[in-house]
Amino acid sequence: MVVGAGGAGMTAALAAKSHGLDTVLLEKSPYFGGSTARSGGGVWIPNNYALRDAGQGDDPELSRLYLDSIVGDVVPKTRRDTYLERGPEVMEFIKAKTPVRFTWVPNYSDYLPEQPGGRPAGRSVEPIPLDARFLGHELEHLHPQYTKAPANLIVTQADFRKISLGLRSIRGPLTMVKVLLKRIVSLLRGQKMFAMGNAISIGLRQGLIAAGVPVHYESELTDLVIEDGRVVGVRVLRDGETVTVRARRGVILGSGGFEKNLEMREKYQPQPTSVDWTTGSQFNTGGGVLAGIAAGAEIDLMDDAWWGPTIPLPSGPWFCLAERNLPGSIIVNGAGKRFMNEALPYVEAVHEIYQGEATGVAHVPAWMIIDQRYRNRYLFAGLSPRQPFPGRWYKSGTVKKADTLEALAAEIEVPPSALTSAVERFNGFARSGVDADFHRGESVYDKYYSDPRVKPNPSLHTIDQGPFYAVKIVPGDLGTKGGLVTDERARVLRADGSVIPGLYAAGNVSSAVMGNTYAGPGATIGPALTFGYLAAEDIAKDTP
Repeated sequence: MVVGAGGAGMTAALAAKSHGLDTVLLEKSPYFGGSTARSGGGVWIPNNYALRDAGQGDDPELSRLYLDSIVGDVVPKTRRDTYLERGPEVMEFIKAKTPVRFTWVPNYSDYLPEQPGGRPAGRSVEPIPLDARFLGHELEHLHPQYTKAPANLIVTQADFRKISLGLRSIRGPLTMVKVLLKRIVSLLRGQKMFAMGNAISIGLRQGLIAAGVPVHYESELTDLVIEDGRVVGVRVLRDGETVTVRARRGVILGSGGFEKNLEMREKYQPQPTSVDWTTGSQFNTGGGVLAGIAAGAEIDLMDDAWWGPTIPLPSGPWFCLAERNLPGSIIVNGAGKRFMNEALPYVEAVHEIYQGEATGVAHVPAWMIIDQRYRNRYLFAGLSPRQPFPGRWYKSGTVKKADTLEALAAEIEVPPSALTSAVERFNGFARSGVDADFHRGESVYDKYYSDPRVKPNPSLHTIDQGPFYAVKIVPGDLGTKGGLVTDERARVLRADGSVIPGLYAAGNVSSAVMGNTYAGPGATIGPALTFGYLAAEDIAKDTP
C-alpha cells in the first residue's frame, strides 16, 4: 500500500511491483506528480549514469565527504551513506522501467561548492523532454504546474539560465528562438512535450501503467490501521465515506509535507509564516505526518523547509531564484540595511532572514532594491526585460517605485539615510569587485545566475540609474522538510529508535536526509526517489 502519487510514492509503487508484490497506490488529489511535477526536475544523485555519460562522474568519497561536511550529525551517517551508495542504482531502475532519461545540467554547481567535497561543475541532472501522448487521457491527471506556460513551450534548467540574462548575451535570444521553434515543430507534429518535473512524473506514471499498478485518486488518508503494534492498513476518505484498506505486507507513506497546513506551520515553523508564501501543492496539508505521529512516530526538522526568498505576487508566490543573483540588486531589511549575501542558495538565504527575525530586527518583509538598468537588462518574475511591472503588482503593495532612493525609502518605510548608505556602500563594492560585507560573487554558485559581461564581479553592479524599485521579499518555500524519522531502509522509527513494523516513509513526509541544508539542485527529488525505492525493497525482503 503506497500513499501519495508524487515522485517518492510512484517510485515506491513501481519498485514494489517489480519485486512481485501486489501493489496499490492511493492519492488524495485528482492528480499524479505531487511536488515533483511542480518542480524544476533536478535530481542530485552523485555518480548516476547521466553524469558518467557526460564525463562528470567523480570519486564517491568526495560526495560522501561533502554530505558529511554540510549535513553533519543532524542526520545519521548510515542514512546519508546509504543514499549515496544506492542512489545510482535507483536511477538505473527508473531508466529500465520508465521512459524517463536524464542528462547533466552543465556547470550547475553544488549549492555549497567550496565546502569539502563540493563540486563546482555540479552533480545535478534533469530529465530529457519527452512526448507524453502515450498517456492518453491519463495526462489530464497531471498535477498543475507551478507557473502556467503555453503548451509545448519546453524550457530546461540549462535553457533558463541563458534566457534569464535577456539580451545581455546572444545565447539568451538564440535559446528563446530555439525554444519557440521546438514548440512550433511539436505542435505541427501533434506532440505533447513536457520537461522538468513534469517529465519525471509522466515517465513514472507510464511505468505504473505498464506494470499494472492501480492508482486511486481522491482517496485521502485519515489514519493508519494498527493491530498488535503493526501497521496493517489505512483509512481513507473517498466519495464522502471512510474506507479501510488493508495491506498484508506494509504501508509506504509518500504523501508530501505540510506546507499548506497553517495550524502545523504556526506550531512548528519559525514566525512569521503563511500558507500563501509557499509554492507547494495545495494538497500538502500534512496528513501523512499526522497519521505517523498518531502511530507513535518520532518527528524531526519540523522547523525547517526547502526555503526560498519569495515574491508575493497577486497571482501567487514567485520563487525568487535568478533574480537575486543577477548584478544590480540588493536586499534590505526593515532597517534599510543589507543583511546577507543576496546570491546565497535559497535555503541558506531564508535561514538568514529568520535569523534576523530572531534577533529582533524586522527581516519580514525584506525588500529587493533594483534600478531601471537592471530592469532593462534581465528577466524578472516572468517579465521580459523593459516590460513594465503590472499595475496590480503596485496596487497589491508588492512593488514600489520612486525617482530617488530617498523617496523609495519613504515608500517602504525605512530610514532614507540607511537605504542610501547601503546602496552607496554596495556601489563601491561593485566598482572594486569585492563585497567586503557578505562576499557576494565569491562562490562558484553565486556566479551561476550572474552576468558574465559585468566586470570585475559578475554578481555585482552599481544601483544608480533611476527610477528605482523595491520588490517585497518573504520567506517562502518549495515544501516543508520536517517529518517522520526514518532509518536507512525508510522504516519509520519511534522516539526510542525502535521500528514501527509495517510503516515506511519517503519524500517530504519524512525528515530530510539533507538535514538543515541543501546539497545541490535536486537534493529534494533525489532522496524521494531513492528512499521510496528502498522502502519497497525492504518490504519485499521482510515478509511477515
